[in-house]
Amino acid sequence: MHKKILAVLIAFLPLAAQAAELDGAQLSVWWGVPFMGLLLSIALGPLLAPTFWHHHFGKIAVAWSLAFLIPCALGFGAATAAAGVVHAFLAEYFPFIILLTALFVVAGGICLRGNLHGTPALNTGLLAIGTLLASLMGTTGASMLLIRPLIRANDNRKHVVHIVVFFIFLVANAGGALTPLGDPPLFLGFLKGVDFSWTLKNIFGETLFMWVSLLAIFYLLDRFYFHKREEEFAPSLDPTPDDARLRFEGKFNFILLALVVLLVLMSGFWKPGVSYNIYGTTVELQNLLRDGLLVVVILVSLWLTPKIAREGNDFSWGPILEVAKLFAGIFVTIAPVIAMLRAGEQGAFGLVVSAVTGADGQPNNIMYFWATGILSSFLDNAPTYLVFFNTASGDAGELMTRLAATLAAISCGAVFMGANSYIGNAPNLMVKAIAEERGIRMPSFFGYMGWACVVLLPLFVVMTLIFFR
Repeated sequence: MHKKILAVLIAFLPLAAQAAELDGAQLSVWWGVPFMGLLLSIALGPLLAPTFWHHHFGKIAVAWSLAFLIPCALGFGAATAAAGVVHAFLAEYFPFIILLTALFVVAGGICLRGNLHGTPALNTGLLAIGTLLASLMGTTGASMLLIRPLIRANDNRKHVVHIVVFFIFLVANAGGALTPLGDPPLFLGFLKGVDFSWTLKNIFGETLFMWVSLLAIFYLLDRFYFHKREEEFAPSLDPTPDDARLRFEGKFNFILLALVVLLVLMSGFWKPGVSYNIYGTTVELQNLLRDGLLVVVILVSLWLTPKIAREGNDFSWGPILEVAKLFAGIFVTIAPVIAMLRAGEQGAFGLVVSAVTGADGQPNNIMYFWATGILSSFLDNAPTYLVFFNTASGDAGELMTRLAATLAAISCGAVFMGANSYIGNAPNLMVKAIAEERGIRMPSFFGYMGWACVVLLPLFVVMTLIFFR
């Protein structure tokens, strides 16, 4: 799928250097139709035509991408359309998918041998460990490291969907709230000048509230399923043989995992001031070096990881390919939506932007939390964070001090509400794909949102009343 989009990109490259940036103030809401169409396809395709969707979702993503690119080229010029694609791929998609692939490959080479028995206490403990790790190695790294052992620990249980859903809530989202390493929006804030320790100091209370609440709800729910719904499954049906000695295979990948974290940090701290203009998109040296070395990490992991370790994880390329194809389309079609948001009150979404400011001209922190969160549930939460970061002030020094409560609301909305849908954060879709490969019938797009509405929305309401009044 991305080969076809790249073909469109290459065809327009000679024009892109002279292209004008897409002006969100000139766009109507109709330019958001391709993005909404792709979202609805992701939501309804697996429900209405599962076989067709499974074989052709890449082509569908291409079709919606072209539904934006062709009118854009006709209305604003081929150069503007080409510049948008170049920017989407060079500045956003390639760094995004390279990092995800590195974490997917490296974590997929670490296999925990031995049989863990998925009791409520053990499952809650694994979720707690993953939640803590997410702020240190990123939500994607922690998710890819622990989802397979968690599924294997519960492979003798019939009711496991709730375990994966809460894993997405906690490890793939809420766990990444305490450091810029945890989630892309916070890393962008770090690049904009927010201190590395700011989130740990300023949204620790909100984060602890989410962690403790979700872990407590999960334990009670898992205890109910374990004691009330699993009687028909005898322990002898456990397909994983008992082994008293728990051990890791592919341990070299722990070093590579640490290297991935260091490379991400390097790109944030090291500022050589060298950049390159590639067809209208500025690419900084530190980011090129980071992405190039991440590719090396991927190749080293594939080369040095024992085959038995990946076999033990039932490692396959399916989940990352699904994410790569769908998010390629998302990054292309989301461009006009982000442009309209960045246009502020002059854009088609001016009401959203103006709603976060009170009548006295001061920021409305409740609205910042909910507006950032709701948009982050369906848009890429990183640019959504930046939109409201710039709307509030754009000055990191002011946002960390006088407007600290506003930055806290933006940060919480972007990180926590990424759990509201499968596309709110990249690990959500990857975890879903891995679970389905293991035979777990995960909820549909809307079914998962139903879980989020029942579990997460009440917690967000309580959080609003406690922290953002």
